[in-house]
Amino acid sequence: MRYEIAEVDGTTLAPVNATGEVFYELGMMYASGRSVPTDLVLAHKWFNLAAMRGNGEASRLRREIAEEMSEREIAAAQRAARDWLTTH
Repeated sequence: MRYEIAEVDGTTLAPVNATGEVFYELGMMYASGRSVPTDLVLAHKWFNLAAMRGNGEASRLRREIAEEMSEREIAAAQRAARDWLTTH
């Protein structure tokens, strides 16, 4: 499955029943700055959600980008993932 995304709001990208692969692709999009500005907080959020849906590569990448993030940024990413889960 391929998603073409240009200038989108990261809070509304993924459907509620999305697979771990969809969340992984969103994480890659934000980690690499593909079609959106690079944002490690949002990348971590989407990798976290992907990992929760069984994507092992997302777990690895989440750890990798966390090394480049402050504790405050990691906390913000974790909050964003929890918020997404409670609102979707």
